[in-house]
Amino acid sequence: MQVVSTTALTGPAELSLAYTPGVALVCEAIAADPTMTQHYTWVPNVVAVVTDGTAVLGLGDIGPSAAMPVMEGKAVLFKQFGGVDAVPICLDTTDTEEIIETVVRLAPSFGGINLEDISAPRCFEIEDRLKERLDIPVFHDDQHGTAVVALAALKNALRLTGREPATTRVVISGAGAAGVAVAKILLEAGIEDLAVTDRKGVLHSSRGDLTPVKRALAELTADRTGRTGSLADVLDGADVYIGVSGGTVPEEDVARMAPESIVFGLANPHPEVHPDVARRHARVVATGRSDFPNQINNVLAFPGIFRGAFDVHATAITEGMKLAAAEAIADLVGDDLSEDLVIPSPFDPRVGPAVAAAVSAAARRDGVARR
Repeated sequence: MQVVSTTALTGPAELSLAYTPGVALVCEAIAADPTMTQHYTWVPNVVAVVTDGTAVLGLGDIGPSAAMPVMEGKAVLFKQFGGVDAVPICLDTTDTEEIIETVVRLAPSFGGINLEDISAPRCFEIEDRLKERLDIPVFHDDQHGTAVVALAALKNALRLTGREPATTRVVISGAGAAGVAVAKILLEAGIEDLAVTDRKGVLHSSRGDLTPVKRALAELTADRTGRTGSLADVLDGADVYIGVSGGTVPEEDVARMAPESIVFGLANPHPEVHPDVARRHARVVATGRSDFPNQINNVLAFPGIFRGAFDVHATAITEGMKLAAAEAIADLVGDDLSEDLVIPSPFDPRVGPAVAAAVSAAARRDGVARR
């Protein structure tokens, strides 16, 4: 990674314009009207990629210094797939209040905040409170990027298998950041019969060990259908399994799912159900890995989402913008839809522009666009 100028600096005239004395005129213009940062600085096109290093990929709590290579990689993906500049920021604190206050103080330097690899449940509070305090997009990619791409793939898998959201029974294993977000976006998209499980089984309100986040999710999911028990219990007859847990699902449990089932084992590097096993019983199989068909990869979502938000100077990323992104990704598959192609490739050049356009339009519909 490097920072380079977008204009030439070859002589005294350019130097006096880019720095003293010319820069003072720009400073004075912004002091008189702070919105001029949107026209005269890089702020509206740059995102802060912020982590505390507590939940890095499959490596766990490895600390802020060891997290830097992942944040740098994220920044490269922002630029490559969305034309968005990004600065990795690894914070040497795991205190919720300190993280929130630090990001708030950094915010004037950025057009958006991408939270990354912050462990649950702190990540939920950090994102919610930053969204309340800032008038720029705040997006926890581990939650919402995964959710958007999973929904896009599921839309096409349902179309392929002739199912409708309202009559599809879905099971999600994992109630961390990704599991909660996937569940919420599926509910927004019309899934009505949804059970979420953690290590102790289905989330339902009669359990006395639920965190506030899990309890709220239980009220939206299994409480409505009365489902209880273990993961094996709710997989029996289920249409869809989505794994974001890192656990393992026995083959006999997959075999008891509905005919032409859909299995998304998204844990990396070891899916909850190995694709070779899943294909013996399911019609559509997806993973988070690049060496199998149907890779559920966040890079399909977050560059285009921020590009679209930045293009209209959005104040937030709404549920409508996420749903629009998922729809745009799903639509790109078109007539090529098949068991091995329910989601486009990350290298499909249409993805970033299509997501950006859909997100910009949704931002205008949702009233968060400033231009």
